[in-house]
Formats: sequence, structure tokens, C-alpha cells
Amino acid sequence: MAEDVLLRLDRVSKVYKVGAFGGRELAAVSDVGFEVRRGEVVSLIGESGSGKSTLARMILRLTSVSGGTITFDGTDVSTLGRSYYRQVQGVFQDPFSSFNPIFPADRVLTMIRDQFFPRAAGWSERVAAALEDVRLDPGQVLGKYPHQLSGGQLQRLLIARALLLDIRLLVADEITSMLDASTRIDVLNLLADLKARGLGVLFVTHDLSLGTYVSDRTVVLRQGRVVESGPTTQIFERPEHPYTRNLLASVPRLGAKWADEAAPTGLPDGTPVVTADGTGNATGNVATHVTEEKA
Repeated sequence: MAEDVLLRLDRVSKVYKVGAFGGRELAAVSDVGFEVRRGEVVSLIGESGSGKSTLARMILRLTSVSGGTITFDGTDVSTLGRSYYRQVQGVFQDPFSSFNPIFPADRVLTMIRDQFFPRAAGWSERVAAALEDVRLDPGQVLGKYPHQLSGGQLQRLLIARALLLDIRLLVADEITSMLDASTRIDVLNLLADLKARGLGVLFVTHDLSLGTYVSDRTVVLRQGRVVESGPTTQIFERPEHPYTRNLLASVPRLGAKWADEAAPTGLPDGTPVVTADGTGNATGNVATHVTEEKA
């Protein structure tokens, strides 16, 4: 439903000036469009250099948009002030880089109070509730320094920080890539809990297995362009674009040695399956899976 759309990207592009004097242009993102609705997890999937994190940074207004529009609740985010961050927050790949090692880790929660709720009553109870919502024991994390906590605990602490703001959209950029397998599942289940509470979640990842585990819809990005989008089950069971099929074929399978399977060599246009530097030209063909749901 149109009224359920929280975030909409319409032909969004990002061009960087490169070279010694900025004489050349590098298109990191080109004409990208998709939506994130309330109570929905959307996975943005692509290899390194595909433009995923650039998109996440533009949504969070950490990087300017070169073309197109990003709207939140129908309003261009470039026109919104600090109130935007009361509703939209991001959590990034390396949790340790988000904390100052000379201060207790829960200082990030205190900063939220000082910036947004300076006269809030019952703040300690509110913090304890937010920590319990992300499956953390307040007694085990409050007052501890970052080096005393695990990566999974720090990631959940950052999500608790976002929940203190009563956010409506979370941008989760590769938040599981530095975690071990057991902790990774805990964080993914937490994203599912946030979805059940009505939050929209944009889950940025290069790991296809994680994307299919947690998301309702999937957007596949290649060299800065969307090549396929639609319901996650349809994309993973019946991929239409050659790039998506090659990505799925490249995933290791239990019980099968890599040498026993024919490794994909490239796309029909001759582009290698993995181009971590993000160079080359995208095919420009977008496979869109149509559902019965009316917009």
C-alpha cells in the first residue's frame, strides 16, 4: 500500500569527481529506485564495490545525492532537519569504530538523552527497557568499556541507542559481517523482532544466505545499478537476471567440494562474476518480479 511506504528512492545517483584535479567522473550509483515499507525488511545485496554503502550513506544524509530524490514519509530528506534522525538511524559494519575507547560504551546512550531528551524523567528505566529489547542484560553492559564487550554486544547496544529515539526506519549496513555465526543469528533475529514492532529495516549485505533468512523483499545491485528486485522467495527460487543467477551459483554448498561444481565464469556480456573494484558497464537490464499486491 502506498500509505505504508516509509522510504522511497527515485532514480538516485551519486557521481564522484576523481583524478588529480577532479577532471574525471566516477558513477558510484546510477538511477536506483526502490521502497521500504513499515514492518518490512528489505535486503540490498551486491558484491563489494556495487554501491550498497554509498546508498546507505545517502539515505542517512552522510553523503550528498548527485541526482534523483530520497523521500521519507513523502518528504524529501534533504529538506528535513535534526528531526529526521529521531526517526531514521543507521548501524554500521564495524561496531568498535562507533565507540570512543576512553569512555564507557553506554556513553552513546547518554548522548541521546543530552541531545534529544534533556529533561526526560525515568531515563534509567527507559535505557534498561531498550537494552532488554535487544537481549542485553543492563547489569552486564552498563559502565563497561568497549574492549570489555563483544562485537555482538556492541552492535546490539547501537541498536538499543536507535530504539531510544523511537525510530521508524533502521539502516543496517553490513552489521553482521564482523560477527561469528552464532552471534550473527542473534542479530538477524533481532531485526525480525524490529520488523514485528512495525519498523522498516534496510538490510545491506553481500551475504545472500543472510539476505534470504531475514528479508521480505530483495534488491540486487550490480555496479551501482539495480538489476533485479522483488519478493525474496521469488528472487532466490527463480532468479531472472544472469548476474543474480551467477551470484547464487557462487555460494558454497554443504556436502559439495568447490572442485566438484562448475564455477560460473561470467555474464553474457563477458563481465566476470566478481568485480570487486566495481569497474565495467552494467547491462542496464532490470528484472522486476511482479506480485499480486497493489501499490
